[in-house]
Amino acid sequence: MRKIVITGAAGFIGFHLADRLLSSPSGGPVSILGLDCLDDSYDVSLKRERLALLSRHAGFAFRPLDIAEPEPLAALMRAQTPDLVVHLAARAGVRRSLDEPFAYASANVTGHLSVLEACRRMSRPPRLVYASSSSVYRGTGLTASAETDVSDRPASLYAATKRADELMSETYAGLFGLEQVGLRFFTVYGPFGRPDMACWRFTDKILKGEPIEVYGGGAHWRDFTYVDDIVSGILSVALTPLTLPAERPHAIYNLGCGRPVRLSAFIDLLEQAIGRPAIRQALPMQPGDVEGTFADIGAIARDYGYQPQVPVEEGIRRFVRWFRARYSGGVSAP
Repeated sequence: MRKIVITGAAGFIGFHLADRLLSSPSGGPVSILGLDCLDDSYDVSLKRERLALLSRHAGFAFRPLDIAEPEPLAALMRAQTPDLVVHLAARAGVRRSLDEPFAYASANVTGHLSVLEACRRMSRPPRLVYASSSSVYRGTGLTASAETDVSDRPASLYAATKRADELMSETYAGLFGLEQVGLRFFTVYGPFGRPDMACWRFTDKILKGEPIEVYGGGAHWRDFTYVDDIVSGILSVALTPLTLPAERPHAIYNLGCGRPVRLSAFIDLLEQAIGRPAIRQALPMQPGDVEGTFADIGAIARDYGYQPQVPVEEGIRRFVRWFRARYSGGVSAP
């Protein structure tokens, strides 16, 4: 039985990843230990609901833990002896990182370092797959960002923390031979997402007849990627034997849809799926936002056969159906 540790298991992507592994264990039976500190960056009840759903699986166990505390994490990893660690725990969001810089530094930088240390000090270090972000690119033109593009001029503190994680991983690969793959996620959306993200916020407000805040007039674009495709990408890397350079076993891949959509067009699609118009309130671009994100997914397609399956039109329809089913009974969205 494959033993897996998932950090951030109560989060959006962590929940979907654990659920897929436990529901359809294509790589064989798995035992998953989920870790999460259940911080209040958004509604904790949503995180607890995700955990409750995962706890229905016999192969899932949960431990509340702050990964920024290195000693408890290291002790738990020694006791668990996982074959694979998927490190997803982080503080997410560009704008909020400017208001809570120390919280982001603790969760994203110290937390990542704690995971690296815990893995490399095990007698048999596990494979480590970790989440980075498309935010490391500045996204100044409608050109696909490749992994070889410049990523040392981050536009936000959040982006800086994720690039710092990549650099620490590169160092640990070179010094200690720790096998790692970093995945730069591009604007993930879907059921059980984060309430602070555009897809959720816009859907909620359109259904309520409230104005939506459209920064930059909706002229910027994002490579919106449905969560099922993100999970498929993670699994393609995590469950396939790695072919990494022996002297420095670390690789970074973009994980996106490869098809950018302007925010104004994304709102149009939401209006079509919901069946009513949005009240759009135009606001200027916010500090830390970038003009666009667009994933060149050629490398991960070549090395792992990754191909996104859910176009944004279908992904929005799926999200709106889920949202309506969840909140149509008069339950308010968090």
